[in-house]
Amino acid sequence: MTVIDFTAFIGRLATASGETILPFFRTSLSVDNKSASDFDPVTEADKAAERVIAEAVAARWPEHGFVGEEHGTTRPEARLRWVVDPIDGTRAFIMGWPMWGTLIGLLDGATPVLGMMDQPFTRERYWSAGEASFMRVGDAAPRPIKTRACPKLSDAIMSTTHPDLFADGAETGRFARLKSQVCMTRYGGDCYGYCLLAAGFTDLVVEAGLKPYDIVALIPIIENAGGRVTTWEGKPATHGGRIVAAGDPRLHEQAVKVLSG
Repeated sequence: MTVIDFTAFIGRLATASGETILPFFRTSLSVDNKSASDFDPVTEADKAAERVIAEAVAARWPEHGFVGEEHGTTRPEARLRWVVDPIDGTRAFIMGWPMWGTLIGLLDGATPVLGMMDQPFTRERYWSAGEASFMRVGDAAPRPIKTRACPKLSDAIMSTTHPDLFADGAETGRFARLKSQVCMTRYGGDCYGYCLLAAGFTDLVVEAGLKPYDIVALIPIIENAGGRVTTWEGKPATHGGRIVAAGDPRLHEQAVKVLSG
């Protein structure tokens, strides 16, 4: 089975999930809290979309593994495993903001080989295929995307979803040091910010506390567009944690030096 075959399949998964999610968006839907100590929202839209994706994977590729935010993991020993966040940015979703998306990634062993971010409300889709990355808006033809050159921190535009992601102490301090050296920082975005980086509109995304389903799909999109994604220590980002993504590998090296110090 080739990557192109999986790319077509991942597109069908995204379409099915979008059709499931959109009827819930900007409606008076109920919100549950998954955490006993914090606010970790989940909606029926999250649950329904992941169920649609999981059932489609199980029907077409019953031997594959599946890692989902809402329904857990099946067949973790499988070589090929789908990693899914049905709505990355649930807080934005429940506020009616369009800064959310469905993340669908494919792991081959420990390596992310395919990724897609679908935003059905704005009709934007970003994905990797082969050694390239693409985006499509509405019914327009897909177009390749590339990160932009930005070799210096002083010229970089950085984003993170929210400063509360960083734990008090070392994490907050390291992020503040990096923030003081870049040109501009904006908050908000979740997965959408990473895709704008891949498309060449921003330069750095720095976050902490991520789970695998928050980042696996985004790694091949960014790296096939010319960027780099690792932990703050420069290690593989597949397991989540503290993440730094940069459009320019030279910028990534400088950011890692600040964040790992």
